[in-house]
Amino acid sequence: MNLALWIAAGLLAAVSLTGGITKTLVPKEKLAALKGGEWTGHASKGFIRTIGVLELLGAVGLTLPAVLDIAPFMVPVTAVCWVLLMVGATIIHVRLGQPRLVVVNLGYVVLAAFVAWGRFGLEPFTG
Repeated sequence: MNLALWIAAGLLAAVSLTGGITKTLVPKEKLAALKGGEWTGHASKGFIRTIGVLELLGAVGLTLPAVLDIAPFMVPVTAVCWVLLMVGATIIHVRLGQPRLVVVNLGYVVLAAFVAWGRFGLEPFTG
């Protein structure tokens, strides 16, 4: 189970890192032109950058606390935050009529909920 939790957290961290870098570094106009990025056309640059920074923090929080053994309880806390972020993303994609992205976001919700559940109770990081 520990390995499955690490894999799930690693996958989420990779997704989070990629999304965070994209949202913080790519101009809004280019994001809005990308398939799946249409939502950015309706959002402010500040909002997009904030989401990007949250995703970067998510990538860090899903992995580094456990790897460095510094506040590893932050891994499941970050996973819960990721669930909330992806619920918001799912709502946006439902409103825009993007069923494929709704399914992708719901997949991320399930993975993050698995990490939170596993690290809070099943396989916590305890010394």
